[in-house]
Amino acid sequence: VTLVESGGGSVQSGGSLTLSCTTSGYAAQKINCMGWFRQAPGKEREWVGGSGSDGEPFYADSVKGRFTISRDNAKTTRYLRMDSLSPEDTAMYYCAAAFCVGSGNAFRRWSDYSYWGQGTQVTVFS
Repeated sequence: VTLVESGGGSVQSGGSLTLSCTTSGYAAQKINCMGWFRQAPGKEREWVGGSGSDGEPFYADSVKGRFTISRDNAKTTRYLRMDSLSPEDTAMYYCAAAFCVGSGNAFRRWSDYSYWGQGTQVTVFS
């Protein structure tokens, strides 16, 4: 399974961006857990949100109400829509995927996933 991310860029504070993560390869359509992570310079990587086998999305408190996770009907592309961005959201963003059973809220660690995207940079300037 391969994950390819796109959609990063630079945006003014208060703006929006939507990241995409497309899965391909054998059994890619059976991927049922997807997580989003970010890592800012000098900081630890943190879980942003994710969805599990039931499809229900969960979010970190820092992005709740501003970020929205969704997917296409073919279940091969997941999206992370980010609204009301602030400079504190500046980071490299990664998607991660796994075959799993359970709530996305239970898969908050990088090591919970088996496949990872290459990352896409998001820069928010004031």
